Amino acid sequence: MIPPETAHPFVRRAVCLGILLIAFAVGTDSARAEGSSSKPPRASAPKLAAARFHHKPNPLPGSAKTVTHASFLGPSRNGIYAETKLLKKWGPSGPKLVWEMETGNGYSSPAIAGDRLIYFHRIGDADVVDCLDPETGNRIWSFWYPTTYADRYQFGNGPRSTPVIHQGRVFTHGADGMLHCLDLKTGDVVWKRQTSKEFAVPQDFFGLVSTPLIEGHLLIVNVGAPGGPCVVAFDTRNGTTVWKAGDQWGPSSASPMSATINGARRLFVFAGGDSDPPTGGLLSIDPVNGTIVGRFPFRSKTYTSVNAATPVVVGSDVFVTSGYHTGGAMVRWSSNGQPSVVWHNRHLGAHFATPIYKNGFLYGFDGANRAQTALVCLEWSTGKELWREQPEWQKTITQQGKSSQRPFYLLPGAMIHADGDFLTLTETGDLLWLDLSRKGYRQISRTELFIAKETWTPPVLSRGMLYVTQNQRDTIHNTPPRLLCYDLRSTN
Repeated sequence: MIPPETAHPFVRRAVCLGILLIAFAVGTDSARAEGSSSKPPRASAPKLAAARFHHKPNPLPGSAKTVTHASFLGPSRNGIYAETKLLKKWGPSGPKLVWEMETGNGYSSPAIAGDRLIYFHRIGDADVVDCLDPETGNRIWSFWYPTTYADRYQFGNGPRSTPVIHQGRVFTHGADGMLHCLDLKTGDVVWKRQTSKEFAVPQDFFGLVSTPLIEGHLLIVNVGAPGGPCVVAFDTRNGTTVWKAGDQWGPSSASPMSATINGARRLFVFAGGDSDPPTGGLLSIDPVNGTIVGRFPFRSKTYTSVNAATPVVVGSDVFVTSGYHTGGAMVRWSSNGQPSVVWHNRHLGAHFATPIYKNGFLYGFDGANRAQTALVCLEWSTGKELWREQPEWQKTITQQGKSSQRPFYLLPGAMIHADGDFLTLTETGDLLWLDLSRKGYRQISRTELFIAKETWTPPVLSRGMLYVTQNQRDTIHNTPPRLLCYDLRSTN
């Protein structure tokens, strides 16, 4: 969101001056095992809504390629899904709704592995981890714990970070810094840590947003403690601290990325949150021991901002981008781990949505508000802007018996790539298939799923099914926040 999307995605929209939504360990470094109970005794049981099943999905085409979405932004954390045989054209009602479930507050994306879907949200004063059947929405188990987190800008108090599924375990990191490892099969607590208290991290602009990264048996977290550590690696098996890295740059809303650069495995953490003066940038870290190999300062000069888009890695080049007149930079990493700038311009300053690379070109949303936001295409190697579009369409809206025409926009929507094209969810709930190339923008299809603000969480694809989070109430059609599952399985 992240949150959205969460933060995950997700980052908060403009507030006041255009704010972006979006030390030493105290206590022990050892994990705190909580036994097998999935319901801590001091947590008041939240009222959980049951899913409503609507239609059986089409059979999965035998020749279709499918993927598992076990973390944020797809299998490779770059918004690219290797799914094929997807439905791209639909009638006036859009794709078939398979099931829906009323949800609490939050901007987290669902994570899916096999026959388990994990959704992280807040109901009342409890953070809830729901395990559902991805094709029916039926609840398999739930885990919850009390939280007192309150957003500084009153934009919602639910989780932003997306769950991570790995080797039969679920990892969640709440906005208040509660880090849990749960058994995927049962929901029982394996271990937990309270990162904000243990590492003395004050509450950032929007709490904990970044989704942790799995690297081998390590869980990489951008905790962002003042004076360090900036990044902490936990052992996924028992929760103990393996290493700490960095003495500057706070917790951003961007999620860490890993890649092999010049034959060496590297972690890329795009840090930078609440600090005055604002500081942050890209860290290249050796995952074996936490050594910072190189660093590239990059951050808006605006205090009320954070780095929010996940780094885009292609070969030895890494693209970073930030809003508030910052733009984007292509950074090349040498064999000794040092960065050099290939190009830097303001053509693509992403507010929070991670741009997507395809065949030598970069596609993303530039700008932070309705008047400025545009979908742009840049040449990867040079940063040259090839085109810029600001799509707009009209809808007839009826409220209290009165109808009026209103404009709707693509805005800084959440975009993913699958089956050769781009699937985009707008900030207000429209779903579009787009054909994007160096030659330009073409709309394949568009439908309205709902009309609600703060739709910042990226949609999720898994086995031909599309999962969409409606983060706020639709006041036009009177629907609450929901998790929605649509059938995108082609019949051809």
